[in-house]
Amino acid sequence: MHEGKLREYHVFSGATRLFHWVTVAAVGVLFFTGLYIGDPFFIGAQGIEPTAAVKRVFSMEMMRLYHFVAGYLLLASCILRVYGWLISKGDRLLPRFWTRHYWEGLADTTLHYLFLRPQHRPYLRNSLARTSYLAVYVMLLIQLLTGFALYVMINPTSLAARILGPLNHLLYGEYFVHLIHHYVSWFIVLFAIVHIYMATRADWMEKGGEVSGIISGVKFYREQPEDLDDLK
Repeated sequence: MHEGKLREYHVFSGATRLFHWVTVAAVGVLFFTGLYIGDPFFIGAQGIEPTAAVKRVFSMEMMRLYHFVAGYLLLASCILRVYGWLISKGDRLLPRFWTRHYWEGLADTTLHYLFLRPQHRPYLRNSLARTSYLAVYVMLLIQLLTGFALYVMINPTSLAARILGPLNHLLYGEYFVHLIHHYVSWFIVLFAIVHIYMATRADWMEKGGEVSGIISGVKFYREQPEDLDDLK
């Protein structure tokens, strides 16, 4: 490849892109409605008398409904992510802790992001990003398990309650399950803030389509990515 010429690589499958944006929407709704359920700040705010329509939209009944629907939507998106992982080799860009390449890439990108190295080698998905996404998948799994463990207790005699209900006892009761659910949601939001910054920064500095790639599926490189074999 000639220096200065951009070459495109199809990195993200349709399943992964759909998973990304559905998850963004679901997590946004879950976070907002979760905060509202804990503290209904729109109803009865000091100096504000909401209309009947606003009371209906922001009623506890409706907010819980939005929360539950978004929870099922998040579950569906995670199933879609697993499907993409099964059918597309490019969707398996997860960290390989057992390889030397992973640790070299982790040091390379970390030093760059700490401004101790002017640039890092080209990667389809660098080791630091792969690790952070794995952490997000773990957090989403925790949210799904704790969220549905609390949800099914609406009907303690149901089959779902018999399957997921014991999780509440293993984690010392519904109160602690709720705390785990609450604090992990904040970690996810903090990740999202850092993720937006890092993706925008990488796109601005490297012009590789880091942001547009999650829409088009395509990223651009002037040099061959170090981990190109992960797509083959």
